[in-house]
Amino acid sequence: MWREIDVVINSAATTRFDERYDVAVDINVFGALHILNFAKNCVNIKVLLHISTAFVCSEEEGLASEKPFDMRETLGGVSSYLDINIEKKFVDERLRELQNENARTEAIRSAMKDLGIQRARLHGWPNTYVFTKAMGEMVLEQFKEKLKVVIVRPTIVTSTFKDPFPGWIQGVRTIDSFLVAYGKGKLKFVLGDPKSILDLIPGDMVVNCILVAIVAHADQSCGHHIYHVGSSRRNPLKFSDVHEMFLSYFIKNPWVNDRGKPVRVNKCKVLSSMDSFNKYIATRYLPFLKILKLANTLSCHHFEATYIGAKRKVNLVTRLAEMYGRYVFSKVIFDDTNTQKLQVMAGEVDAEMFNFDPRSIQWKDYLMNIHIPGAIKHLF
Repeated sequence: MWREIDVVINSAATTRFDERYDVAVDINVFGALHILNFAKNCVNIKVLLHISTAFVCSEEEGLASEKPFDMRETLGGVSSYLDINIEKKFVDERLRELQNENARTEAIRSAMKDLGIQRARLHGWPNTYVFTKAMGEMVLEQFKEKLKVVIVRPTIVTSTFKDPFPGWIQGVRTIDSFLVAYGKGKLKFVLGDPKSILDLIPGDMVVNCILVAIVAHADQSCGHHIYHVGSSRRNPLKFSDVHEMFLSYFIKNPWVNDRGKPVRVNKCKVLSSMDSFNKYIATRYLPFLKILKLANTLSCHHFEATYIGAKRKVNLVTRLAEMYGRYVFSKVIFDDTNTQKLQVMAGEVDAEMFNFDPRSIQWKDYLMNIHIPGAIKHLF
């Protein structure tokens, strides 16, 4: 096998924003290192292609460049000292503490999730996912030696544009969580700046970019090796436009629930800042929680399950808002200069077959006729 393999693609990752820190470090950081060491043992290896995410950049505004991370690099001007071995040590020590305390499985899981968010924010990243993916890139850059390593950074990956057929998607992620909740009539408000850009890219375009990047780097030396695959620079899509298209679709094509009844949707209230979100929660939900808590106490905990469930939902919504807030208010544009050079190369072979140019996407047609129907078919 060592002599037969000439290309290695690493797409393995945990993508939960608030994944357990021990799990995320093992998979996204040391998993990448293990793949690198495997590739080095392949005697005829030409290239290792690693799939990351454009959001490792995590800038809040401006142009995010296609450039590699330096080992120990932090974001946002923070002065913390980032050392991957120290991060691993933090994980191991915290796990030992919890085990010595005979902590239950749920308590360990919660503590590991909290630790990931804490460490990410300490070093300038908004969540565990992008922080550990950034560290994964760092170890590849640090230890690649003479091996050609290519890093592809997609933005928000959506259903296929064309191949293997339009609208194929698997798993509810990011924008589709919003779509599913909206279509099922469960969404009362949306968090986001109407003017912000949602950087979407169909999954098959990401695959096309990967294939072209492998060919480009396997047989020749390219000066650049980081590729952003997204749409914000060349075909930007506003948050407000996505909201309007979702509403328009479900008004014309209401989802039919298990009881055979069409679900009516209304335009959601838009909370355009974290302040407006906090005020909304404080006025709409916290008073109800206080009343429910009082009723539960006076009734000798008769409403215990109801109170705990309601409190858990409010805490979950608040946690999600804190994690996703960076993205729904983002003003960042992802530079794709390197990626466009790849597209030119693809055009010399077959521009249509290997298309990953976001300018070819008509957003209204794609969302209304491909993505939303595909999501309903595969996710609802």
